[in-house]
Amino acid sequence: MSSIQDRVIAIIAEQAVLDPSDVTLESTLEDLGIDSLGLVESIFAIEEAFDISVPFNANEPEKSEFDISSVRSIVAGIERLIAEQA
Repeated sequence: MSSIQDRVIAIIAEQAVLDPSDVTLESTLEDLGIDSLGLVESIFAIEEAFDISVPFNANEPEKSEFDISSVRSIVAGIERLIAEQA
C-alpha cells in the first residue's frame, strides 16, 4: 500500500491535471493551479480515500483549523487526522 503522502499527492495531482511527479511537498495549491473549487474537490477526495473528516470550511477557509498552505502541510494534517482516528 502506498504511503499517505503518495496518496495525497496523487489526489492533488489528479485535481490539478498534473503528473504526481510534478507535485512537490513545497508546492502550494496556487502553484499547481488549484482554485477554491478544486480545493474542495481535493478535500472530498482525500476524505473518501482515507475515510476521515477534514476540519475544513470551504466557505471560510481562513477560519479552518486545517493548514492548506502547501502540499507538505496538507499531508501532515491528513497524517494527524488518521493518527487521531486510529
